Amino acid sequence: MSGALQAVRWWAQDYLYAIGRQLRGAVTRTRADEFLSGAGRPVVVIPGIYEDWRFMLPLVRRLHEAGHPVHVVTVLQRNRLAVPNAAELVAAYVREQGLEDVVIVAHSKGGLIGKYVMMALDPATRISGMVAICSPFSGSRYAAFMLLPSLRAFSPRNAVTVQLSREELVNERITSVSGLFDPHIPGGSVLPGARNVQLGTGGHFRILADEDTIRTILAATAT
Repeated sequence: MSGALQAVRWWAQDYLYAIGRQLRGAVTRTRADEFLSGAGRPVVVIPGIYEDWRFMLPLVRRLHEAGHPVHVVTVLQRNRLAVPNAAELVAAYVREQGLEDVVIVAHSKGGLIGKYVMMALDPATRISGMVAICSPFSGSRYAAFMLLPSLRAFSPRNAVTVQLSREELVNERITSVSGLFDPHIPGGSVLPGARNVQLGTGGHFRILADEDTIRTILAATAT
């Protein structure tokens, strides 16, 4: 299969997965507090833009089955707040719950929120690391064509994006997972100084369910 045809196939599979997850998330009766038990390291899950925590429910279940208490910041709702504002909510949650040795598991915009917390809002270093899946750490050139301000904020020239790109001190505690093709982040998710993991598949959403992604996350949260 040619590269172009493979990209189209991944693109189609990606959006079918995203639509399916949104629909299933809308009807599930699963509660966030069902995943707070466990003797492992606490995990805080941060979804991407327009996703609530249920979008990542299969991954939440896998983490909980591995023994981790999994926390979700429900006040983020569908994650439409600006990155600094969302980061304040995440940092406040971690403090209020008295969490220590936390690993953040984040998708897309969630990785920007997690990094902002780590670099600016975690003076006690409660967060020991983060695994970010398909996060636009250097922005996306597609943002300039978006009508909504919440999407244009992912521009490489956005002030917060620039700030996040320049701060590299926390990168060594981050694992950035991405695929061979991302329809939303054409420049990729490579983060200088981080552990960058490129999988042999493509997509922006479906990659959350890839077994290699899950194995990478479970390994990072176990150490």
